[in-house]
Amino acid sequence: MSVPEQTLRDLVIGNRILAHQNVVDGYGHISVRHPSNPEHFLLSRSRAPELVVEADIMEFTLDGKVVGDDRRPPYLERFIHGALYEARPDVNSVVHSHAEETLAFGIANVPMKPVIHLARSMGRHVPVWDISEKFGDNTDLLVTNADHGRDLAQRMGQASVALMRGHGFAAVGASIVDAVRLSVYLPVNARVLTTAMGFGAMGFGSFKALPPGEIEGRSGFDPGSSSYWRAWEYWARRAGVGERLGEMP
Repeated sequence: MSVPEQTLRDLVIGNRILAHQNVVDGYGHISVRHPSNPEHFLLSRSRAPELVVEADIMEFTLDGKVVGDDRRPPYLERFIHGALYEARPDVNSVVHSHAEETLAFGIANVPMKPVIHLARSMGRHVPVWDISEKFGDNTDLLVTNADHGRDLAQRMGQASVALMRGHGFAAVGASIVDAVRLSVYLPVNARVLTTAMGFGAMGFGSFKALPPGEIEGRSGFDPGSSSYWRAWEYWARRAGVGERLGEMP
C-alpha cells in the first residue's frame, strides 16, 4: 500500500531530531505503524539516524519480515518495533535508544521515576526487561528475533517505556511526535533524578518525584494545541529538516 509523503517525511524528521538531541547516535531507531495497514510498520534500512532520508524507509510485517523484494540490510532489532505494535494497538510509533543517562537505571535496583513535568508521559512505573531471565546469559543483549521482541513487549505491558538491562530503552507513543517527545525528555529526567539522588547521598535530604495526580492529570500537550507542535517545529529546524515539516495547526 502507498504511504503518504508526510508520513515518510515525519519519520525522517523523527530520526534527525533524535540524533540532534543525542538520544541516538550511530545506533538506535524510530518507526511508525503503517497508516493504511496496521499489520505493517515503516522503519529505515540499517543506517545511522542522522543520515536517514525518505528513500531509506522500508516496510515490514509485525514479525519483522521485509515486505516486497527490498534486499537492503534492515536493522537487526526491528523485532522490538514489530512486537510492540503487535501487542499494543494503541501504539503508532516506537523508539529504541541507548541513551547513556538511562543505562544505570536498567542495571541498579533504583527505579526510574518521573521528576520533571515534561517527562510525565513516561508514567508511574517504568519496568526493566532483562533478556537473560528467559533467554540465558549467552545472548549479545540484542533483540534479534520475534521471541525476544514479544518477551520485551510482555514486560512493558501497558507502560510507555521499558528499560532494557545493559542495553537502553524502548519507548512508545500514539504518534511519531509523542514517541520523540518522550524519548527526548527521558534522558533529561534521568539526569535530573541522578543529580537529586546525589544530593541525598551528600546528606541534603530526599527528592520528591511527581505524585500520581501530576503524572496522570490534564496535559497541555494534546495534538490540537500549539504547545504540542512548538517543540516539534523547533527541534526539526534545529536538526536541519524544517523544510520537511507539514502544515502546523
